[in-house]
Amino acid sequence: MNFILVSPNFPETFRWFAIRLKENGVNVLGLGDAPYDTLHPELKSVLTEYYRVDDLGNYDDMVRAVGYFTFRYGKIDWIESNNEYWLEMDAALRTAFNITTGPKSDVIQGWKSKLAMKETYQRAGIPCARCIPLTTKYAAKNFIAQVGYPVVVKPDNGVGANATYRLENEEDLDRFFLAPPQVPYLMEEYLPGVVTTYDGVCNSKGEVLFAVSHVTPNSIMDMVNEGVPTYYYIDEHVPTDVERIGRKTLQAFGVTRRFFHLEFFRLTETKPGLGKKGALVGLEVNMRPAGGFTTEMINYSQSVDVYQIYADMVAFDQCRHTYIGPRRFCVYVGRRRGVTYDYPLGELATQCGGHLRQIGQMPPALAGAMGDELLICCYDTKAEMDQFVRKAFALPRKQRRVRTHHS
Repeated sequence: MNFILVSPNFPETFRWFAIRLKENGVNVLGLGDAPYDTLHPELKSVLTEYYRVDDLGNYDDMVRAVGYFTFRYGKIDWIESNNEYWLEMDAALRTAFNITTGPKSDVIQGWKSKLAMKETYQRAGIPCARCIPLTTKYAAKNFIAQVGYPVVVKPDNGVGANATYRLENEEDLDRFFLAPPQVPYLMEEYLPGVVTTYDGVCNSKGEVLFAVSHVTPNSIMDMVNEGVPTYYYIDEHVPTDVERIGRKTLQAFGVTRRFFHLEFFRLTETKPGLGKKGALVGLEVNMRPAGGFTTEMINYSQSVDVYQIYADMVAFDQCRHTYIGPRRFCVYVGRRRGVTYDYPLGELATQCGGHLRQIGQMPPALAGAMGDELLICCYDTKAEMDQFVRKAFALPRKQRRVRTHHS
């Protein structure tokens, strides 16, 4: 089996996809834009060959690379980046070379366009926020007359909460239309809720081989735009209603043979027409692993190896390994360089003791949303986890600020 792994070096933890695939007997071919010498030694050791291009977004160069690999190794069975940024290129290459183990270009548009996502949700009977394509200020005002302020504006095809804004009043609306975006945008009603996910791996029949849920208590949009504390956690178990709506969503979108990361809002207030407080509402689908170090967090939380589960799906269309171990809450805390906290990172890490799983710096490409320095910890109870989060983001106490001022 020939598997082209696109951008195998980023994020660095994704090298484990290559390692586990190789261990399952898969011929792993790397296609990336990083110089070969900069690749992690473990990644180098499992790649049969690495083809470098200047730009992973250049279709002609990518076709040339896949053509070269085809000439050298025969028909390519898989092309995958597991990275949101390259999903459309992955699909275009599958289309060009008739690779059937993943979505082609006609399918991927329904997985990338937020407007298309909502249409699929509606056909499946899954509640979701009302929205319109953002064309003119007149159309926007008519929509706001129906749903009221605040409203959210976002790119139809975007990653995370990048270039996503909340408009609170007519002044915000006027300011937004002073320099309207040059790419398709949506306007949708604002929903008071907490992002709750259904993440996992499914096989060629759409059967879920493994699933987990994570929760982001603070608004992702405010994390990106306002710099509010960045943290989220893997739940120790998947709530029953998340499992139910997650599987319904997978079926609606026809998801097979891949990692998935489905986002829902758990309403914090009753929203007429959508649901009561606590109900789940469709937000977005992402047909790849969640970003940052989430794959590592899943492993810490659930005592599993998601890279192995994925590799087993690719090679055998089933999970070949059994995982027995504790399940805990695993929390990510991302702190920002420009903020002075009560506890320096090293001191906080020492206090975490045996709960600490990871400490380090977030790559600049992800730091805007995820924070600059990170701590990942596991706890048996949510109360312990919440106490750690409060300590991690605590600002200097008043007396400490006064003492520093006089010094």
